[in-house]
Amino acid sequence: MNKLKFSVLLFSSLFIVIGCKQETKESEIDVASSEKMIQEHSKRLNDWFQAQFKEEIDNSPMRQTYLGIKTDYGKWDDISSKKDVEDLERAKKRLAFLKDSIDVSKLNAATTLSYKLMKQNLENEIDDFKYRFYDYPVNQMHGMQAEIPAFMINMHQIENKNDAEAYISRLNGMDEMFAQAIENMKIREKNGILPPKFVFAKVLDDSRNIIAGQPFDKSNKESTLFSDFKGKLQKIEITTEERQELIANAKKALLEGVKPAFDNLIALLSDQQKRATTDDGVWKFPKGDAFYNNALQRTTTTNMTAEQIHELGLKEVERIHNEMRDIMKQVKYEGTLKDFFTYMKEDSKFYFTNDDAGKEAYLKKAVELIDTMKSRMDKLFITKPKADITVKAVESFREKSAGKAFYQRGTPDGSRSGTYYANLYDMTAMPKYQMEALAYHEGIPGHHMQISIAQELQGIPNFRKFGGYTAYVEGWGLYNELLPKEIGMYSDPYSDFGRLAMELWRACRLVVDTGIHSKKWSREQGIKYYTDNTPNAESDAIKMVERHIVMPSQATAYKIGMNKILELRENAKKKLEDKFDIREFHDVVLTNGPVPLTILEELVEQWIVSKETKETPKEEVGS
Repeated sequence: MNKLKFSVLLFSSLFIVIGCKQETKESEIDVASSEKMIQEHSKRLNDWFQAQFKEEIDNSPMRQTYLGIKTDYGKWDDISSKKDVEDLERAKKRLAFLKDSIDVSKLNAATTLSYKLMKQNLENEIDDFKYRFYDYPVNQMHGMQAEIPAFMINMHQIENKNDAEAYISRLNGMDEMFAQAIENMKIREKNGILPPKFVFAKVLDDSRNIIAGQPFDKSNKESTLFSDFKGKLQKIEITTEERQELIANAKKALLEGVKPAFDNLIALLSDQQKRATTDDGVWKFPKGDAFYNNALQRTTTTNMTAEQIHELGLKEVERIHNEMRDIMKQVKYEGTLKDFFTYMKEDSKFYFTNDDAGKEAYLKKAVELIDTMKSRMDKLFITKPKADITVKAVESFREKSAGKAFYQRGTPDGSRSGTYYANLYDMTAMPKYQMEALAYHEGIPGHHMQISIAQELQGIPNFRKFGGYTAYVEGWGLYNELLPKEIGMYSDPYSDFGRLAMELWRACRLVVDTGIHSKKWSREQGIKYYTDNTPNAESDAIKMVERHIVMPSQATAYKIGMNKILELRENAKKKLEDKFDIREFHDVVLTNGPVPLTILEELVEQWIVSKETKETPKEEVGS
């Protein structure tokens, strides 16, 4: 090769190398620029999410209190129909902003998920506006006649004189808030929405209980709210004169704010009771079928029809009955499954005594179960909650009508712990063999764990931390009745039967909820289905059916949510084989906050793909 050719080739090679380096540098600049743009757009949208959440909280003194914020500590929420219209307009503006001002291709993955969730929430809120009166603001499950006093007792803490004055302010403001509720109930009746007959006796009892005792009458017993206020006042440091003045002001507020609120509510309820019927399902509402189908979609976050849900329930009932027969063989019980149910209902060894000692023993045992489960968490979870949990009995003023058990979230800062409430009004409805499943569902690793972790998450907007999808939340609770069995809990076969009995109860819910609201079952038909197919007390069955009636679709969430989580777990196990880690799977489920089941499926699929494509490290050679 001559020198000229060599020089040309050398120059050409150098040019190519320099060109490649230049292209690489430009490519790196492009990537950095793109990453910066994504970061900026994502931050802008997340800032907007936070601003919208703050606006929601600023407009809700009650949510402020739930979150431990005392900005508007002496005020109540606006629950007027006018506020509903204002909320609708706000939702439309927010949706328009998302659609018109946000380029989803310029968002990171986490913010894209937030965008998708917010957009869906707003679309649902707008679509559901036509159904805003399709509920019962006063009912035996969560009516304001019980929830407002419970809010004062459990949420409104008194740590100083200002807090006490805010408590009094809320007592004074109760009359105005109840006036809004009464107006809303009148609007509902004009639209053909009136609670069924059985509801009225229960909510009237609750209402009268609140205005019984001092200072409302001359009995020796103090009323519920007066006793609560005085008890909290005793724990703060103020002068005797200040304490006496606050008590006098509270008395006045009870008589001038609380009593007229409840008197007016009682008057309306007594009047509406005369027109109430025994038609229980929402098929009685105008366009009731359309409302129920919509409610099922919102509750389950699926497109399952009422008929599909009903059939799923029947199949699950049959499956669980067969597993219960296996338990009968373990304990060497001779007889039919129905005989076994009767035995479990009637033998006193399965129940605590129905007195103060029995109730105290129940609560003590519930704490022990939760503490034991706490010690086993590392086998199942990577992320665990910082917040603590308290176990309490449901307060006496609402225990007669309240549900079997429920969970109340704590504050994000931990100043108020999460609470597992057990309803000990009727101890025959709270058998020992169901204690484990209940404690795991409401406490750890169920609701307390999921809700507390969501509140403690970093890097996601608050609307996701404090939001909720019933199928996800309750599906997680029911899934966690089963999960402890997989690490050796439920060593007593009767407790394992109790676990199955609780799952059976949720399977029956699929049948009865759809039966009442889609197939026009009567209240009595629903009660009979439960008593024929479960070991639960009749009082349990009555409460459950009455819950179905006033909360259409809600009870279908549990089993559908649990089944989806199990389905996703089994699919992940099948695909990942040795790479599957139960702790990582639970992290995927828990560390994105509550999501619809469809989104949960996408998240689990993404995790599976990331695990499948991740290269397995080579073994090192050496001694």
